[in-house]
This record gives sequence, C-alpha cells and structure tokens, in this order.
Amino acid sequence: MPTQVIVLNGGSSSGKSGIARCLQAVLPDPWLAVGVDTLISSMPASMQASAGGIVFSPDGQVEVGPEFGLLQSAWMTGVAATARAGARMIVDDVFLGGASSQERWRKVLAGLDVLWVGVRCDSAVAAGRETARGDRVTGMAVTQAEIVHQGVVYDVEVDTTHTEALACARTIAARVVSTTPAA
Repeated sequence: MPTQVIVLNGGSSSGKSGIARCLQAVLPDPWLAVGVDTLISSMPASMQASAGGIVFSPDGQVEVGPEFGLLQSAWMTGVAATARAGARMIVDDVFLGGASSQERWRKVLAGLDVLWVGVRCDSAVAAGRETARGDRVTGMAVTQAEIVHQGVVYDVEVDTTHTEALACARTIAARVVSTTPAA
C-alpha cells in the first residue's frame, strides 16, 4: 500500500518544517504539508494565552488546555479525512505528550498507511536556531528536545544537528512507498 501520511515529530526548531518543504520537492507525488504551528496561528489570539487554550511560559514550557485539545482533535480528524479523500499528507507536529500524543494520531489515522518519523536535533543547536528565528519563546527547543520522543515508536529517524533538511528528506523519501510506477 502506498504511504498516505508522513508524521514528523520533533521539538521546536528541530527542522521539521524545512524537512516537510524538502519532502514536497523530492517526492514524486504531490503532498500537502500541515503543521501544529499553523493550527496555533489559526486560533483566536485569546486562546494563545489562556489556561483553556495554549500558554507559552517564559521558561519555554508549553501548557495546553481543554479548548485547545478540542480544536486540536478536530484538526487531526480533518487531516485524516483529507488523507482518506486521496491527498497525501505531511504532518509537522510536536508530541508534547510523547507516546500518548502518538497514540492520539494512531487512532485518527487508523486504516491509513503512515510513516512515523522522528526528527532529532541536539538541544544546543536547536536553541541556537530558536534564537535566530526570533519567533519562539526562549527555552522551548531545549525543553522539548527529548520529551517529545519519550515512548514514541518510529519507522525512521533523522538528526538535523549536522545534516541538512534536504538530506534528511531524501532519507525519509527512500522509505516512502509511492504510487508512481518504477521505471
């Protein structure tokens, strides 16, 4: 069965979004890329600083509340429905709950062929990227670097500490089963 969904999990500033863009360039079929950052930015501003929504603490901790959980669940279900409707999906996410976050995705993606990808990056390197980006709370990269991988089972892992996004994308693409016939 051809791969229908690629789930990229890694901490903040680990390189997931860059890998997703590179995957779109190197994979033979068209793929849609969606990410948790887009979900968060599409929420009302009032939810981005409330206990019911999502709170980014000054130390880099991220706390999500029940309203965020409801919207995230609906978004995940929508991603799965889009894949079931025939679009190939690349999901860029941060499994704050480690294995429990993966299990939530497993449930909504049940019946689809999914490639689970761990995106790792040394926390000091990710922290440097975080600072350079300027759009992240300082400390998120270090806080998330390991916790997002706890108990998560992957089909493939890449490490962006010293490897460019394109090389990582090529490693992942080699594991994707395509609908394009071999030459």
